[in-house]
Amino acid sequence: MGKRSRQRQKNQSSGVGRDNRDNGSWGAGYADIVKENQLFEDYYKELGLVPEGEFEQFMDAMREPLPATIRITGYKSHAKEILHCLKEKYFKEIQEVEIDGVKLEAPTPLSWYPDELAWQTNMSRKIIRKSPLLEKFHQFLVSETESGNISRQEAVSMIPPLLMKIESHHKILDMCAAPGSKTAQLIEMLHADMDVPFPEGFVIANDVDNKRCYLLVHQAKRLNSPCIMVINHDASIIPSLQVATDGWREALFYDRILCDVPCSGDGTMRKNIDVWKKWTTANSLHLHGLQLRIAIRGVEQLAVGGRMVYSTCSLNPIEDEAVIAALLEKSEGALELADCSADLPGLKTMPGVSSWKLMTKEGQWFNDFSEVPSSRHTQIRPTMFPHTDKDKLASFHLDRCMRVLPHHQNTGGFFLAALVKTAPMPWNKRAPKVNTHLEPGPYQSVPPLNPAPSSSPSAGEEGALRSPPMLVCVSHVCVSHLTPSAPPRPPPHKRKKMFGFKEDPFVFLSEDDPVLAPIQSFYDLSPNFPKLNVLTRSHEGKKRHLYMVSKELRNVMLNNSERMKVINTGVKVWSRNSDGEQFGCAFRLAQEGIYTLYPYIRSRMVTVSVEDIKVLLTQENPFLSKLQSKAHAQAKSLGMGSIVLRYQPNPEEPLEPQCPIELCGWRGKTSIRAFVPRNERFHYLRMLGVEVFRDKSGQRGAPREGGEEPKEGGEEPREGGEEVETKEDTEMASGDIVGDSEGKMESDQP
Repeated sequence: MGKRSRQRQKNQSSGVGRDNRDNGSWGAGYADIVKENQLFEDYYKELGLVPEGEFEQFMDAMREPLPATIRITGYKSHAKEILHCLKEKYFKEIQEVEIDGVKLEAPTPLSWYPDELAWQTNMSRKIIRKSPLLEKFHQFLVSETESGNISRQEAVSMIPPLLMKIESHHKILDMCAAPGSKTAQLIEMLHADMDVPFPEGFVIANDVDNKRCYLLVHQAKRLNSPCIMVINHDASIIPSLQVATDGWREALFYDRILCDVPCSGDGTMRKNIDVWKKWTTANSLHLHGLQLRIAIRGVEQLAVGGRMVYSTCSLNPIEDEAVIAALLEKSEGALELADCSADLPGLKTMPGVSSWKLMTKEGQWFNDFSEVPSSRHTQIRPTMFPHTDKDKLASFHLDRCMRVLPHHQNTGGFFLAALVKTAPMPWNKRAPKVNTHLEPGPYQSVPPLNPAPSSSPSAGEEGALRSPPMLVCVSHVCVSHLTPSAPPRPPPHKRKKMFGFKEDPFVFLSEDDPVLAPIQSFYDLSPNFPKLNVLTRSHEGKKRHLYMVSKELRNVMLNNSERMKVINTGVKVWSRNSDGEQFGCAFRLAQEGIYTLYPYIRSRMVTVSVEDIKVLLTQENPFLSKLQSKAHAQAKSLGMGSIVLRYQPNPEEPLEPQCPIELCGWRGKTSIRAFVPRNERFHYLRMLGVEVFRDKSGQRGAPREGGEEPKEGGEEPREGGEEVETKEDTEMASGDIVGDSEGKMESDQP
């Protein structure tokens, strides 16, 4: 890998504004760093981006700690329950707390975020931990964050997905996705209708840094979506993908693209305090070219009529308006800026600027590229300056860009621009190739073994959409390739070397795979269950876990296995149970995929009440007789093995949760248990009014309901045929102690 390529990866993965900008500040460290940078003040005072008379307010705000913000996961039916719990319990209690004689202010909702699903508080982590009551609030936040129900995310970071106007059928690309808070928002919007387990759209989340891709996987997996795929590529040369449509292979174009590029991060000074001493104008000069290349690659892959949101956490026009202006000029009318000023009522922003200057780190100013000495032409490029043609510059409508200033609504600094594609990019207009139809038969199309690189003309835009497919038997798509007669091809390209960890293969099961027959019978899956969407991560030996992806993502994977490096995709729906075969099925249900799988299951159901759920989540292996009569009768009628525990809300009981709950369980010989990860247990118990808390000493306290002592190490007693989940599968709550709200028992910290 060349020096420039390594530098590109370094810039994309460790730019000052990329690492933690999605996460809200919780106050910590940096006490010794002086929040002064004269070059920064001189630069922004001269540019005039801050309204007249407000510069001192602007600088004062930059020196203040950033308020913490949380966002409730909006697509889950539990969102209203979590919001109710926050407002009626924790926020009311916070209003009664005094620390050092000062009464705390309760969190307030962000006025511009829909449905009161985002909240802001000035409390730091240190303050939260000063009071046992606030410590409960903190434990609640940590636990619900791990469960994917709450995201601690900076307020301005929430804006770009809202401007993308996501619909459930949209194909979405997140070009520079790590650490993944915005990606999580995109997934939520895709699943706006929880009654649809497989939306037509999907999210492909990319990041150049292999290690950060795993952070991205962690964020995305909390949402348990079958419509997310994480890939590992340089965003500026991200490969073009293909899909099979009606027997033809054609290029994949995205309906929505998030282009949240690496930046100098001077909008994050309130939380990334080290930016104060590291900031210089040279940072923007070094990043401008990379930002423009990523943006260009983004619009190349955007469908006509699609929308791309470009964003940075920098206030610098060199990284903001200069990139947008250069992109608009190169597009020759194929792109236009959308006016988003009315899209988020309550959000105060400044319009983009059409004039700016450039300053070197030595303090030298340039108004135009003609003033730049030739010795600096390698660092300073013409695209960094405003267009010299005033009429053309006016036609760009750069005032439609949006800049968020920290002092206006107590946030970080941010820049956004929404671009709409009205025609193919001018450098991609070509005559179409001869169409070749996919022969009918029991095969699925996959890419050639030696595909052309993404930068070649054949991998461009709408002109070269369709190409002759290769064929592969669907039973094990990664194993054997069948090559039909085809015209001669040029010599193969040198295969690009992949960096990072080597991932296990993704192997889709065939419709008649012997693994599926007992599963179909045991759970009485409906005829429309999409068997072809089931995959595993192993060619040989017994399949340990089964995953599912949406039909559209399956199409992408089948046709691009040689083009892209997939880190992770799909949601786990079944796990192998070594004892399950004697009951009719070797695979038990996985809680991660229960909301995806549930609509297709017609057997193995037990309808439970609120009291039943409390018993199941607070006792190790309760006897069947501890269930209420309806659930008890249903459980007794079932044979041993994996089951679904289903709670249906009762509108006549407003104090009970008003959303459906599905839990994975196991019916033993004489007992029943729930297979639910620890933090999700805490989540459901809180919804039922059960207190989950550990005191500051960290000691485990009283036994669970029923008087059973929990065992150290997480081992749970089991009957014949009952499987104990391994640590790799999920952390069980067996070593954690919980109780009802009256007893105020303790638990392990989330």
